[in-house]
Amino acid sequence: MSDTSEFRRARDLVLRHGWNSTCFQIVNPGIQHWFGNDGESVVGYVTSKGVRVVAGAPVCPRHSLAEVASAFENEAARSGESVCYFGAEARLEAVYHESPTYSQVSLGGQPVWHPARWASIVDAKRSLRQQFNRARNKGVTISEWTVERAHNDSALRECLDAWLATKGLPPLHFVIEPETLERLENRRVFVAERDSNVEAFLILSPVPQRNGWLTEQFPHRPEAPNGTVELMMDHAIRRLGDEGFEYITLGISPLSHRAKIDSTQNPAWLRFLLAWMRKHGQRFYNFDGLDHFKSKLMPEYWEPVYAISNEPRVSGRTMWAIASAFADNRPLSVFGKGLLKAVQTEFGNLNRWLRG
Repeated sequence: MSDTSEFRRARDLVLRHGWNSTCFQIVNPGIQHWFGNDGESVVGYVTSKGVRVVAGAPVCPRHSLAEVASAFENEAARSGESVCYFGAEARLEAVYHESPTYSQVSLGGQPVWHPARWASIVDAKRSLRQQFNRARNKGVTISEWTVERAHNDSALRECLDAWLATKGLPPLHFVIEPETLERLENRRVFVAERDSNVEAFLILSPVPQRNGWLTEQFPHRPEAPNGTVELMMDHAIRRLGDEGFEYITLGISPLSHRAKIDSTQNPAWLRFLLAWMRKHGQRFYNFDGLDHFKSKLMPEYWEPVYAISNEPRVSGRTMWAIASAFADNRPLSVFGKGLLKAVQTEFGNLNRWLRG
């Protein structure tokens, strides 16, 4: 099967059966596909360290979820591989909740809104309206671009590159793939401009079975006026509400406790590791800043997000495989480059301070 036909087959199945908020991420570059014999199921995954790390959950009719997952895991076992569902949500969690042969890790939570109720949230939150006005007063305007216009657009690419340059790590992939400008079919793109220059853009991917959308990414220039991203979100959510959509999420806030899930189910060593990452990893990934940004938009509720592994206790190998999935199987290289960038930044700051 050619890459193009495989992509189209996976995409068509997602558009029929996709429920997990990350379902459309399985059509991103670098994702492998397993298709069930029923002709109605697909699993998107990457293989790392003997583990198939799945993007979310199997895509299939709800009634066959357990059967499809079992068939996929059986094939993986024949290849000597285990399976971890990264970014699993309520449906898959319910399948394995009481199973002693599966383990689950609480990854964080994702904020959710019903688009039709967004306007009333804004009306009740003065600070949100003030943020929108800051951007409007600086001349920021928002419009939706067609997929054809946005495809590989040089201004969007320049904005994306400027945003990625501010990150503490090299670009990560898997379910947070930044390279989607070449594969925008069935997505939606909203763009913030000022004086005809692109300041930010928002890519939405569909969550068909929930009649909704995931905000897949929202790159913005470091110098974009305050409130630009918030104004872009406001425009997009209002548009979705007008069109009758019923669900929108900004995706997972890693390590967030806002979903009120019991993280004590995680092994003690993992609780320590995740707490250490949240406290000391801010240079590389701004966990608190992302969590605060999403929460200030006043979500109606938070959904828990999990990693579910077909092993009685989650292992260090599985956690390393997850890290490898995001880093193109080169985690040491990726994090090493991040550390080098951090050292260079500190030396630059010190040099400016001595000269000042």
